[in-house]
Amino acid sequence: MAKHERGLRFQPAGGTRAPQVPVGKKQRLSIQRLANDGRGIAFVEGRTWFVSGALAGEEVEARVLGAHGKVVEARTERVFSASELRRPAACAHAGRCGGCSVQHLPHAEQLALKQRMLAEQLSKIAGVEPEVWAAPLSGPEFGYRRRARVAVRWDAKGKHLAVGFRAAGSQDIVAIDDCPVLVQALQPIMSRLPAMLRRLSKPQALGHVELFSGSALAVLLRHMAPLSESDLGILKDFCDFHQAQLWLHGEGEPQPFDPSQALGYRLESWDLQLAYRPGDFVQVNAGVNEAMVAQALEWLAPQAHERVLDLFCGLGNFALPLARQVREVVAVEGVATMVARAAENALSNNLHNTRFFQADLSQPLSAAEWADEGFSAVLLDPPRDGAFEVVRQLASLGAKRLVYVSCNPATLARDTVELIKQGYRLKRAGILDMFPQTAHVEAMALFEAS
Repeated sequence: MAKHERGLRFQPAGGTRAPQVPVGKKQRLSIQRLANDGRGIAFVEGRTWFVSGALAGEEVEARVLGAHGKVVEARTERVFSASELRRPAACAHAGRCGGCSVQHLPHAEQLALKQRMLAEQLSKIAGVEPEVWAAPLSGPEFGYRRRARVAVRWDAKGKHLAVGFRAAGSQDIVAIDDCPVLVQALQPIMSRLPAMLRRLSKPQALGHVELFSGSALAVLLRHMAPLSESDLGILKDFCDFHQAQLWLHGEGEPQPFDPSQALGYRLESWDLQLAYRPGDFVQVNAGVNEAMVAQALEWLAPQAHERVLDLFCGLGNFALPLARQVREVVAVEGVATMVARAAENALSNNLHNTRFFQADLSQPLSAAEWADEGFSAVLLDPPRDGAFEVVRQLASLGAKRLVYVSCNPATLARDTVELIKQGYRLKRAGILDMFPQTAHVEAMALFEAS
């Protein structure tokens, strides 16, 4: 009797809970529309399905990747009725690799999707739209990525080293030796990388590999144990064959195998060379990056007599071009090593009208000495979390013009609300197609004081 009462006591209230959709289940779906992240949306028995690889108007068979309450995440396995927009994916790994999620969508439609996402966020969150929409800033849709992080994992049970990119929706590694979004200079390295790594004597000690193409090619290997002389020889021979620098990341910071070698990238329009080390933040799309800097300066319209503030300055990607045009640039960054690198970049380019400071830009700026004199204009390029604390104080700096470069339309829209409260108007906005074949949206917005 007691056992029976315990069973009644723990019955869920409100009736019987619907069974969860099991992972791996296949379901035929009619796709109604696209979500902001490029996945198709379908509705079945009170649940909303988000289906990667599907387009609006299609009939597909999808495999469940995960389910949470009334939301099911799935991947297209078969297309019964295709949209007229669908195109063949350029990559054989599309749909399995997590890197490119919208290859089946023509590039023009990808741009339109990103434009809608930005407009919807500004409308829903901030209740505004810009006075002028800028045309999308874009470049080649393939062969654009100058930096890539390659996953490496030793399977002790199968005695196999997996080399490739993370799978969509999981931590699995998709074996890849050919990636059409990489710049051409990295393609031969990527194709021969797995075989080279499998020759190393301690595959279980390998972390990841980072590839970079800038002023030189570079291959960085993360390793959790010292490398033998024979393994170093294999790595060095590989890099010599590809005319690439070898960088190693054991304890401490990444280091070049040859300390005399320098690595960096150029901003040709301003005759600037910026030093870079693997692990530093750098925009992966060199062409769009240079166009982005040019557009930011055009919108900001800096004058020769002005003092300009660059927040989240990184290596000086915006600060150094700005310094070519104004009296003084004050550049601020949260990571101390990046501040030091940016200052070195200014000196190596013979720029002496820049000052660099380290500061926690998630905190109020009231105690910052560098803010005392005020600024004519501000440029900021924050991470995905945005810059809420910073934008709350921008009006007090006296800036009449503000260019905000964003990698997250939602936080840009949130921060727009605060800027409008401070008396700024959203004059212009547009997308930056930094990552073709993905639904990732970068954007730029120009605000002016009323």
